[in-house]
Amino acid sequence: DNLELVPRDLGWSRSRIARRLEELLELTQIPAALLARYPVQLSGGQRQRVALMRALMLDPEVLLMDEPLAALDPMIRSGLQRELRQVFERLRKTVVFVTHDMTEAAYVAGEIALMRAGRILQRGTLDDLMLRPADPFVTEFIRAQRPLDAAGRRGD
Repeated sequence: DNLELVPRDLGWSRSRIARRLEELLELTQIPAALLARYPVQLSGGQRQRVALMRALMLDPEVLLMDEPLAALDPMIRSGLQRELRQVFERLRKTVVFVTHDMTEAAYVAGEIALMRAGRILQRGTLDDLMLRPADPFVTEFIRAQRPLDAAGRRGD
């Protein structure tokens, strides 16, 4: 019902809604049986997949995803990163994927834009940002992403 609400309010026919749901089930590779469950019966990853379907239901030109994986445990997060990358490749649409995790950004996106205070400081691949930072904040942000060594220091 949740996925059908907005299209139904916009006057979509039942058959059009059913066709779109089938397309999205195929795109996201979600078993149809999940859609019959209540949100509390779904895992965090399953809820994120259904949320993606809801966002795609009206076939938007641009998709904005604000920290969609932030609250998930690392194993589920890793699997969803792979799934999202595949979905994005099949969608062939602009997806603005907001994250503070550069590794996630590099894995999910073809291009990264690093922003601060609403301004794009640099845009490019992860290598571009790491090897040719265009701003001191970019340098500091990249440095903060590096893992700690055994003594608690950032690797360089």
